[in-house]
Amino acid sequence: MSMIKNALLAAGLSLALTACAGREPPPEGPTGEPMQRLSVVTDNGQHDFWVEIADTEAERAQGLMFRPPLGDDRGMLFQFDDSAERSFWMRNTPSPLDIVYIDGAGRIVSIARHTTPNSDTGIPSNGAATGVLEVRAGRMEEIGAEAGDEVRHPFFEN
Repeated sequence: MSMIKNALLAAGLSLALTACAGREPPPEGPTGEPMQRLSVVTDNGQHDFWVEIADTEAERAQGLMFRPPLGDDRGMLFQFDDSAERSFWMRNTPSPLDIVYIDGAGRIVSIARHTTPNSDTGIPSNGAATGVLEVRAGRMEEIGAEAGDEVRHPFFEN
């Protein structure tokens, strides 16, 4: 019985310390994995997002297919092992997105704004990219993001 009390006490203390520090645990994505914080730094300041990570071939192939629209502070970060010209499409993706191509240093290479849902047309990066961020269509315009702006996340070298 005392082991259970100690475990409950430790769990309660952990939650209390987290709350006191002003940090909530990261939200979970649809797969149950914790999301990660990512920031886009523009002339208007720092804009934070919670992102799912797509770092395997299967996750990158699935992307945001068959998913409801993203919230204003949600996205998906596709991570690649190399820097190369990228091209994405919107097959089976029912809502428009902004697709942000990012180089290895965390700088925005290009932004494809308001992409067409369910389209098989390739959307090129127009430059070498190591990461690709997908967010709700119009979001990059709302925060004033442009090519050359910085994306901060542990994946990038910044």
